[in-house]
Amino acid sequence: MSDMRFNKITAEEAALMVQNGQTIGVSGFTPAGTAKCTPAAIARRAEQEHEAGREYKVSVYTGASTGPSCDGDLSNSHAIDFRAPYTTNGDFRKHVNLGELRYSDLCLSNMATQLRQGYLGKVHWAIIEACDIELAGSKARIFLTAAGGISPTLCRLATEGIIVELNAFHSKSSKGIHDVYEIEDHPFRTPVPITKASDRIGKPYIEVDASRIVGVIECDLPDEARAFKDADPVTTHIGQNVADFLLKNLREGLIPKSFLNLQSGVGSGANAVLGALGECEEVPNFNIFTEVLQDAPVHLMQEGRVLSASACSLTVTKECIQGIYDNIDFFKHRLVLRPSEISNCPEVIARLGVCALNTAIEVDLYGHANSTKICGTKMMNGIGGAADFINNAYLSIFTCGSTTKGGAISSIVPFASHIDSTNHYIDAVITEYGVADLRHKCDREKAREMIKVAHPDYRPLLEEYLTLAEKRGGHTPHVLSAAFAMHDTFQRKGDMRLTDFSEYIK
Repeated sequence: MSDMRFNKITAEEAALMVQNGQTIGVSGFTPAGTAKCTPAAIARRAEQEHEAGREYKVSVYTGASTGPSCDGDLSNSHAIDFRAPYTTNGDFRKHVNLGELRYSDLCLSNMATQLRQGYLGKVHWAIIEACDIELAGSKARIFLTAAGGISPTLCRLATEGIIVELNAFHSKSSKGIHDVYEIEDHPFRTPVPITKASDRIGKPYIEVDASRIVGVIECDLPDEARAFKDADPVTTHIGQNVADFLLKNLREGLIPKSFLNLQSGVGSGANAVLGALGECEEVPNFNIFTEVLQDAPVHLMQEGRVLSASACSLTVTKECIQGIYDNIDFFKHRLVLRPSEISNCPEVIARLGVCALNTAIEVDLYGHANSTKICGTKMMNGIGGAADFINNAYLSIFTCGSTTKGGAISSIVPFASHIDSTNHYIDAVITEYGVADLRHKCDREKAREMIKVAHPDYRPLLEEYLTLAEKRGGHTPHVLSAAFAMHDTFQRKGDMRLTDFSEYIK
């Protein structure tokens, strides 16, 4: 049973504790497990303070993205001074691209470390969502809900105190699904003792001095997770191409017979790809070591296709998480949720042998990927954990549809307008048109592989560009005056399909 010998407060009372210029650290990883009441109350307070002519802004640190009641409400009320490390919220995106708030896009594996190193300043308040909280002598045990995030580090560093949102939506029966473990500070780090995805190395709760919990807010709110689109012909073809590619590597002995641990980025496309892999009978049963677990792999666990899953968050629909809680005896021994510095730990990823499956906005002819910026300037999403996995995986794969916006934008371009992941770490790019296997190829060979998976409408343009570039010479040939011609044409005309590159050649 929960021990409620803690100070019960309202979200409004919690918001009054948070002063202008302070930093709040919020639990969660994606909208899963994110504290919802207090950030929304802080946003309302900010509006009141602004109406009274007073300055009121806070800095916000989280494990990853959040939901509308945090990133959305806070940005719309102009309550954010600085934000890190990652977001996907549309309202927040709008205010970032208008230059109205400061945002730093960081790799998720490094967020907790940077906080402990002091690079990001003080954390004044930790605002943590819990399914239960217990007293054990002078200690309090905080049992997290649907995500690990950076909650252990936030609780340890918070100088003013910890606010707990006790959310009855999340079943107390899920206690034990978390494995809470913090990496030691430099220079005395020891190896993270995980050798298989299902290993548990920590505690099922965050332990803090009970005196540091300044208040407990009782609520009953579901996570603000987005529903995923059903698979369409493009994502279905991509999923099948991924499965075929992995099976080919399996038959050729390029990956172990026991198969690889799989990681998949977040989103409808990634969800569909994992679903397609699960449906392919030739793909062996597999384990998952990832950051975000979505609906498709949860269903595959129930079907026996996924043997175990390690993640940082359950970014699933309301119906899916309720199904997990209703069958917790089945899932508790097959599913483990970790802090993000463990789920995304480069050391562990490299040790386990992970096949990383991530999505890109665009990939250029030489295999450099842009995951975050539209036309190189407007933030779409943060880098998240993609680079953590891509740079350390046994096999690194990017997937994307060959076009977007009804064919007006090609996902394969001469030169990526922004680069998050370089071709040094990318093994393959897969679209609905096939696989560009970039391994053991020079840059010119990579370019020809990339053209093969571009949409047919854009292949002649890409071939023309490569021909012009090769005449200029170089290991990685480019015509710099024409490198962004397709992007420029899109910005001027709303469609990348220019006639030719002649007007850009200088």
